[in-house]
Order: sequence, then C-alpha cells, then structure tokens
Amino acid sequence: MNQTDLSLLDQMRITDLEFERRKAYIGFDDADVAALVEVRRIVLEVCDDLVERFYAAQTRVPEIALLIGDADTLRRLAAAMGQYVVELFSGLYDLEYVSDRLRIGLVHKRIGVDPTLYLSAMHQLRRLLGETIDDGVDDPALRHAAQVALDKLFTLDTTLVFETYVRMLVAEVEESRNRAERYAQELEEKVRERTRQLEELAHTDALTGLLNMRHIDHALTRALRGAQRRAEPVTVIFIDIDDFKQINDHEGHPFGDEVLRSVATILQRVLRADDNAFRYGGDEFCLILPNCDEQQAMAQIVTRIEAELETVNDAVSLSFGVAQTGPARYVSGDALLAEADRLMYAAKRAHKRDGDATP
Repeated sequence: MNQTDLSLLDQMRITDLEFERRKAYIGFDDADVAALVEVRRIVLEVCDDLVERFYAAQTRVPEIALLIGDADTLRRLAAAMGQYVVELFSGLYDLEYVSDRLRIGLVHKRIGVDPTLYLSAMHQLRRLLGETIDDGVDDPALRHAAQVALDKLFTLDTTLVFETYVRMLVAEVEESRNRAERYAQELEEKVRERTRQLEELAHTDALTGLLNMRHIDHALTRALRGAQRRAEPVTVIFIDIDDFKQINDHEGHPFGDEVLRSVATILQRVLRADDNAFRYGGDEFCLILPNCDEQQAMAQIVTRIEAELETVNDAVSLSFGVAQTGPARYVSGDALLAEADRLMYAAKRAHKRDGDATP
C-alpha cells in the first residue's frame, strides 16, 4: 500500500489507546482539561491581539520572515494560529486533535522550518499565553492549574510535531539509502555488462565476430575431456580461403575483409549449438565439432558450407582439412590440430593442381 493511501495517524500508528497512554505519561488528566476550559473565555477574548503580537515578534527574525515570504501567507498563518489557540482551550483532545498536530509538523518540515525556529516560536506562544492567563485570571489556584495544564499540553503537542519531523527525516534517509542502493545495483549491472563485453571482445575476432585463436586450446581441451568421458568422437576442421592473397591484391583489402565476414557468417549459420568456430589467423578458420565424426562433418558441415558460399559468392572457394579423434583412441589436441592443418594444406595443393590443369 502506498503511503498516500494512509492517514497520518495510520502512518504514525497512533490509536485512541496510544494517545491516552501518552497523556498518562505526562499526567494530563481531566483536572487539566477542566482548568484549560475554565480559562478559555479569557484567552479567546484577546486571541486576535495575541496572534498579532506573536507574529510581530516572529517576523522580526530574518529567517522566519524569509520563510513566511508575503502578506497573504502571513494572513493564512495568523488564521491557522488563531485556530490553534482555540483548540488548545477547547477541552477536546482526541485523535482529530492529534491529526492536526501531526499535520503541523508535516507542513513545517516540508517548508523547511528548522526545529530550532519551531521551538523558539512555541516558546514565544507559550509565554504570551502564560501572560494572558496571569493577567486575566484572578483565582491563584485556577491560574496555577491552567499554567500547569498548558505546559503539559505544549509538551504533548511538541512531541507529536517532532515525531512527524523525525519520521520524515527517517523517510528521507531511507529514500536516500534506497537511491544509493539502486545506483549501486545499476552500477554493478553496468560493470557486469561492461566486463562481459570486454571478455567477449577478448574472446572474439573484431572483424568476423568468431572466437579468436587465443582460446582454441581451452575449447579443444574441454571438448576432448567431454568426449573421453562419454566415449564420443571429436572432429576438427581447418578451412582456408583459396587464393586469398590474389583476392586482396586484385579486389582490395575491403573486399577481402567482406569475404572473411561472409565466410564467418556462413560458419555461424551452419554450426550446431555445441560447435565452436575460430578465426585461426589471416584467411584460415578452425571448427571444433564435439560428438561428430569425419563422415558427419563432411556430409553435414562441409557440404553445407560450400553450398551456402556458392549462393553468396561463387568465385570464392575453400579448402578443408577434416581430422577425427576417438572414440576408439584419442590423440592430443595439438596432434589433432596438426592433422587437420596437414589435410587442409593437402586439399589446398590439390585445388592448385586442379586449377593449373584446367585448360
């Protein structure tokens, strides 16, 4: 539930029972109520003059005059103060009275009244009311009883006002803490995202978006260990773009870069979820295919790569070296890479012979 859906009394958790307990704490009883009601008429007769004297003194304080600001605000404040004086001697000190006091604290905090200024104003008002009672009440016993009762009521009111002050300060601190926590979480998320991006950049080739060769040993070792646990084959394919130097020399390096990106895109599209594709260097690529034998690699991977490349650029051809290890016997990662590399260069030499033999 939103805070705005609750009354001040609900927010502060003040009930009839709680307010009665508070009055009992300071000894505010029926005799005090009777004394305040008894001097009510005397105070109300001079209420307007009392309020005028109060604000005449208050506006001489530069900080208070600055907060009040203008004549219209001063008139509204004077009317509110007059109503407060009436309530002080009304004899009705219930939850509605409490709610009004809490609201006074809320308003004073929102407009930035320093607690010191509020306390000095209350002291000024209490002094004026005390003088009024002393001047207007002839009965010494009643005069004393009214002064004591008024002290208790001012204590009660000040406590309520400052509870609102404190609650709002706590709410501001909590909100500041929540903002700080949200900022920290957002910062952590940005750091995580940036770290992920940096790790991705460290693992990937900037031109093609494929994994770079610095991480091929780790990926191959992981694939071989998994294959040995499950008794599965692992196949490595080395790929070289035929006559890539001539492509760069005749068409220019931007075109050559586009050919590299096209081949990389095809590899990413053809490979399975567990396969890895690396730019091994220059115009060479390497594929690591877990749980895939040589025949499957030729039929499902190499054939599809060649078919897709033909639709993109039929002037570009590739040489493949396909090497398998397992499940009967496993060679090391270095040996597997070396065998795939050897077969790739053998295929490349065969392509050159075929090209030279073409009339």
